[in-house]
Amino acid sequence: MRYLPHSPADRAEMLAAIGVGSVDELFSAVPASVLSTFSPDLPDHQPEFAVEAHMRALAGRNHAAGDGPFFVGAGAYRHHVPATVDHLIQRSEWLTAYTPYQPEVSQGTLQMLFEFQTQVAHLTGMEVANASMYDGSTATAEAVLMARRITRRDKVVLSGGLHPQYRDTVVTYLSGEEGLTCLSPSPEGQGDIVDHIDEGTAAIVVQTPDFYGHLRDVPALARAAHEKGALLIVVVTEIVSLGLIEAPGALGADIVVAEGQSIGNPLTFGGPYVGLLACREKFVRQMPGRLCGETVDAQGRRGFVLTLSTREQHIRREKATSNICTNSGLCALAFSIHLSLLGETGLTRLARLNHARACALADALAAVPGVEVLNESFFNEMTIRLPRAAAQIVDALAARGILAGVPVSRLQPGEPDVDRLIVLAATELTTDADIAALVEALKGELA
Repeated sequence: MRYLPHSPADRAEMLAAIGVGSVDELFSAVPASVLSTFSPDLPDHQPEFAVEAHMRALAGRNHAAGDGPFFVGAGAYRHHVPATVDHLIQRSEWLTAYTPYQPEVSQGTLQMLFEFQTQVAHLTGMEVANASMYDGSTATAEAVLMARRITRRDKVVLSGGLHPQYRDTVVTYLSGEEGLTCLSPSPEGQGDIVDHIDEGTAAIVVQTPDFYGHLRDVPALARAAHEKGALLIVVVTEIVSLGLIEAPGALGADIVVAEGQSIGNPLTFGGPYVGLLACREKFVRQMPGRLCGETVDAQGRRGFVLTLSTREQHIRREKATSNICTNSGLCALAFSIHLSLLGETGLTRLARLNHARACALADALAAVPGVEVLNESFFNEMTIRLPRAAAQIVDALAARGILAGVPVSRLQPGEPDVDRLIVLAATELTTDADIAALVEALKGELA
């Protein structure tokens, strides 16, 4: 969107329309004590072409994921998104109103969301899914609130393998409230969340594959939680893994939340993304967000409507099921189109290819002197331990054009025993040449 400045005549006309004599009068309600008393040291104005050239130069300093070997994951993953997805999301059938409260003019959006919900329910092995959330972290926090409403208990236990940013989001949501237990980081899969479950526990939150790449024993966790009357919330940050790993719903999960970015949505410098939330049908009345359903019109023709929406409670905000009153419509559309193009067979092949690339990466890293791979199990992500500070190694490799993963200390500053750890991911876009370049550069830095 281009910036088009207003002329003095434009400003005068707008001020007159609202009955204000000047811009200063417009802001007269702002106390003088909070107004700035200095002039910002900004450069003189420039012509449009000069500003564009400056912005292009700044953009040229970025090192994009496709510019070289790329092993960054930790909740957002580089996958191939077919050009068909970008073409189809721009078709007029989907360009309906932002909020589909008028079904007669929103059938494209509503049907897409209905299909999206069906796909998410199948992927997660659950009975019902909503029309998406903002992202995986807020979906996790909403699932925690949902579990507390269902069980009428307060205690929630977060696994040490939960993504640190997801944990922080839950902490923010429950700020000032009691009952939240955050277990210590478990880079080697250690720690037993089962020991923290008691009769006052509303839910345990477990990620699989977890932040460090480990696969967790979901059935055992489900049994332990259910024996105490608690719910099991399973978090999936790499949704492609469900093409190969059994669905959490089939393993005993009560609520499944996930980040759907990997399907249909590029990295885009961190967002927007699309949160997935699915649950047992008996919990649907406590599910946040909105739910699209199927019906028939007066002539008996198939149609779609908003069946449930927490926005209906917005006039009683403190009593609302959720105060997230929307969904990530465009990202959900991209997800649904890409998954439709893949189909079940395609998703399975994509997942197998991701795992094969990760196996090749793990084998290559394990052969580097001084590198220890901590995972006995993984999907497409793993954690390694180096003989010295990981952040320094990552920075040195970045200077060589190799993005070698995420130092754990970046997301868990101050935690003990994490400063030498790196989380790395491999996807279908990771080549043998990428792995070889990483290995050789790593050997050089560790020599």
